[in-house]
Amino acid sequence: MSKQNNKTYFIHPEGWKFAGVLFVCSMILLFLSMGIIIVSISFFLTFFVLWFFRDPERNTPQDPNLIISSADGKVCLIDEAYPPKEVPVEAEKMKRICVFMNVFNVHVNRSPVQGVVEHIIYKKGQFLNASLDKASDKNERSSLVLNSDNGSKIVVVQIAGLIARRILSFISSNYQINQGERFGLIRFGSRVDIYMPLDAIEKCEVGDKVVAGESILATLK
Repeated sequence: MSKQNNKTYFIHPEGWKFAGVLFVCSMILLFLSMGIIIVSISFFLTFFVLWFFRDPERNTPQDPNLIISSADGKVCLIDEAYPPKEVPVEAEKMKRICVFMNVFNVHVNRSPVQGVVEHIIYKKGQFLNASLDKASDKNERSSLVLNSDNGSKIVVVQIAGLIARRILSFISSNYQINQGERFGLIRFGSRVDIYMPLDAIEKCEVGDKVVAGESILATLK
């Protein structure tokens, strides 16, 4: 369930806009007797959109030394890399763990740590396949810089994919965020890169399926 403005939702509010349009179209097609197959497809798309924007509750481990997954999906890359150039952090390599989300995954993103949001930087870009390494540099993205309670600097980058055309942020700079708290959403297929100190110890492998707000990606020293 999604919580925004002290309200609780089973479906994220973003989903109702798309589902509403599709539902109206479905009813028009039904009224015009456009055929059972066409009408059925339209209603199926309506319910698929609602399902896509589902936002289940998660049981998040609370530990300042843990890096929790920010996204549902599959770990597609673990390496050392520089954060995006527009991110105001020291120009040094960090450990990076990337999680790719397909259209069947929950797309609400959660904070990997508890701490203070120092910066949120949005950058326009292309819409390449988000599973490609070059998507980190070329695609539309939004970067979240966190000063964790552990004292470590953590950078979370939401990257738009082939279908995704909009990245949403629920928070702003100087916000005190909890571990596992929702901070944003990417619509329709995308990727999240999490940058952490080089001495962080990864607890996952490429190919692992992870759950936002629950799966442990790494531990901090």
